[in-house]
Amino acid sequence: MNTLSERYINPLTDFGFKKLFGTEPNKVLLIDFLNQILPDRHKIKDLNYSKNEQVGLNELDRKAIFDLYCVGESGERFIVELQKAKQNFFKDRSIYYASFPIQEQAKKGDWDYRLFPVYTVGILDFVFDDHKSEDGLLHIIELKNQQCEVFFDKLKFIYIELPKFHKQEDELESQFDKWLYVFRHLSRLQNRPKQLQNKIFKRLFEAAEIAKFSSGEREAYEESLKYYRDLKNVVNTSRWEGIKEVAKNMKEKGMATSDISALSGLNLEEIAKL
Repeated sequence: MNTLSERYINPLTDFGFKKLFGTEPNKVLLIDFLNQILPDRHKIKDLNYSKNEQVGLNELDRKAIFDLYCVGESGERFIVELQKAKQNFFKDRSIYYASFPIQEQAKKGDWDYRLFPVYTVGILDFVFDDHKSEDGLLHIIELKNQQCEVFFDKLKFIYIELPKFHKQEDELESQFDKWLYVFRHLSRLQNRPKQLQNKIFKRLFEAAEIAKFSSGEREAYEESLKYYRDLKNVVNTSRWEGIKEVAKNMKEKGMATSDISALSGLNLEEIAKL
C-alpha cells in the first residue's frame, strides 16, 4: 500500500536521484541536464554508465564511491554527485574523487599521457560558506595561470547551489532554469507545469510518478525519503542551536537586543528567553 502523499518523487533523495538520472532508460534526462552546464565543445550525444566504485591503482589508495559515474561517447568522464548537507573538506573530497577517472586512463606500455576530459558535477542542497553573500549559484572551476588564462581545459569542477534558486514557474527562461525548478519543486507538484511541457520533462514526470512504482520501489523510496528528512532535521536543528548560542553570547556581552535580532534573525521574545 502506498503511504506517500506526494505524486512525484523527491529528486534530492538517493533513490529519486538514481531513479531519474542513473538508469539506462532515463539517461536522456541526465544527458539533457549535463548539456545545460557543459561547454559547447563537450556537449554529450550519448554516454554509458560505468561502475560507481573506483579503487586506487595500488592497495594503499582508498576507494571512492560516486553517486553516478559516466563515460561520454568521446571518452569524457563525468562524476555526478548529489550532496545533501555540508561536510568538512568537501572541496578536498571533490579533488580526490576526480583523481580516480584520471588514474584509470593510464595505459600499460608505451603511453603518451593524453587524457580525456574529466568533469565533476556537484548538485548541492546547501550554500558554500564562502559564497553566502553572492547571488551566483553556478560555479565552474578550471585550472588557470596567473593571468587567469585556462592552463588545462580537461579538468573542470561544476557546482550548483540549489538553495539560491528562487525563480517561480512564470519566471523560468532557460532549460537550465527549468531543471533547477524541477530539483527544488518536483515532489511538491501535483501536475506538470505549463513551462515544463517539452519531451524531456514529459519523460521525467512519467519516470517520477510514484503510482507507477512497484511495491519494492515504493518501499525503497520511502526509506530513502525518511533518511533525507532525518538528515534535514539534524542539519536544521544544529543550525538553530548554533544561532541561539551565538545570540546568547551576544547578549552576555551586552549587545542591544535590537542588534542581536538583526544579526541572528531571532525575534525579541526568543532573545529574552536566552
